[in-house]
Amino acid sequence: MTRRRAVPRASRTSGSRWSQRVSATSVALELEPGVFTWRDPRRIARSLRSSAERSIRRKADPFRSAMSMLCFYLNRAGRQLPAERRACLEAAKDELRAAFGRARLRPAAPRAARRRACSARRPA
Repeated sequence: MTRRRAVPRASRTSGSRWSQRVSATSVALELEPGVFTWRDPRRIARSLRSSAERSIRRKADPFRSAMSMLCFYLNRAGRQLPAERRACLEAAKDELRAAFGRARLRPAAPRAARRRACSARRPA
């Protein structure tokens, strides 16, 4: 039996930025600029929903397209995403489920608690 040779590192790194290319060139959904930087989860969910429903290039139903885009952003941001931004985007996932009439995975937090999770820390 022959052993497979390892792929040289240089050729492996040339295709490693596929997610950056997808983020920059994908036309599946026409997102509003800066949608993932907003602090209001309900506004993020509304924007994703309207983008998904308007799109004629999506391959799945609007809910799945919008949720996929949000999850893609969360997963690609990884550990560099601050905890409060992650909490805000996770809350946007719940708002997106509610906007499409789907069941929430977690019980809804009180509105004041969501605002605290999504607001920027103010210096004391």
